Amino acid sequence: MRLLFLACLRAHTGNATTAQRIKGHLEAAGHEVELRDAAGLQSPVEVGMLIAQKKFEAALAIHLYKAGRFLLGNKIPFGAVFGGTDINEDVKNEEKYRIMGDVLADARFAVAFTCKMKDVAAKHWPQAKYKIHIQSQGILTMPNVSFHCEAFLHNAGVQQNAGNLHIFLLICGLRKVKDPLFLVDAFAEWHEREPNVYLVIIGPMVDQLFTNEVKAKLRNIDGVCFIGEIAQADLQAFVKKCFAVVNSSVSEGMSAALLEAMDLEVPVLARDIPGNSAIIKHEDTGLLFSTPQEFVQLSKRLISEPDLKKKIIYNAKQYIRTYHSWKLERETYQYLVQNLTNE
Repeated sequence: MRLLFLACLRAHTGNATTAQRIKGHLEAAGHEVELRDAAGLQSPVEVGMLIAQKKFEAALAIHLYKAGRFLLGNKIPFGAVFGGTDINEDVKNEEKYRIMGDVLADARFAVAFTCKMKDVAAKHWPQAKYKIHIQSQGILTMPNVSFHCEAFLHNAGVQQNAGNLHIFLLICGLRKVKDPLFLVDAFAEWHEREPNVYLVIIGPMVDQLFTNEVKAKLRNIDGVCFIGEIAQADLQAFVKKCFAVVNSSVSEGMSAALLEAMDLEVPVLARDIPGNSAIIKHEDTGLLFSTPQEFVQLSKRLISEPDLKKKIIYNAKQYIRTYHSWKLERETYQYLVQNLTNE
C-alpha cells in the first residue's frame, strides 16, 4: 500500500523519532511510506493535490492538530496518533479543539500511548472512544559504541576533575512546555555546595525567543550547561555515562527520553505530571518530584542510597521489557494500517 505519513519532523524531537520508528514498522510489512513534515504544509488542498499526484491509498498522522488537520476533506482513509500536546494543551484552544474533533471523527483509528491519554480523549470526544487503541511507545536503544564522553564533556565546559562526577541530563527541545529552567536555580545552589554535580541540557532550539531566554539565564549560572541537538546514537551513549536522566516538563504525552534511559539502565527523575506518572512509579521505576527543592532532595537520596538506585534501575528495565516492547508496537501498527482500507 502507498501511504502518506504526516508528522512534525524537527530533528531530535519526540514526534520525529516516533515517526521514523513507525515508518520502519510499516515498511517492514511491505508498505511504501512517504514521510512528510507537517510543519511545511499550508492547507488540506495542498495535501489533496499531493495525494492525487502520488496516488496514495491511505494516510497516517501524528498529532491531531499539527498534522491531522491536513487530511480533513481529502476522502482518504487515515489513522491518527495522539502527539501529547494535542490532548494536553491544544484542547484548551477552542478552534484547535473543534478541528481535532473533526479529525478524530474522520479517522478510521486513533492511537493513544497510555490509558490515561485515551481516557482524556474519550472524555472530550466520547463518540470516538471505540476507535482509540492503546499502544505504548516501543523502545529499542542502539548507543554509539565509539562515542567519546570525556571529550564531549570537555567541549561542554564540564570540569571533570571535581572528584566523583554526577551528571544529571535533561533532554528536551527548548520550548516553554518543556520548562528547562524549572530546576536551574536550585541546581546552581546545589552545585555551589557540591561542585561534582552538573545539570546538562541537550536538545534542539525549537523556539528561538525562548532559546535566547534560556541562554541568557545560563550565562550567569555555574553547574548548568546547554548543548544543542546531537545524533540519537551519540545521545544514547552519553545517557549511559550519566548518573540520571531528568524531565521537568509542564506537559508530556510519553517521554521517549525517559523510556530510553530506563532501557539503558540509567535512573530517571521526572516532574510529577500525568504523562510522567503514567510510566514512572515513585521509588520503584523512578523518582517523581513536584518542586525544585524536592528534586534536589531526591537526587541526593539517589546518590547516597545505592540500594535505591539499584532497585529503580532493575525495576525500570523490567517495566520497559514488559510494557514497551518494540516488537508489539510493530505488530500493532502493521495490523491497524493493513485494515485501513478494509472498511
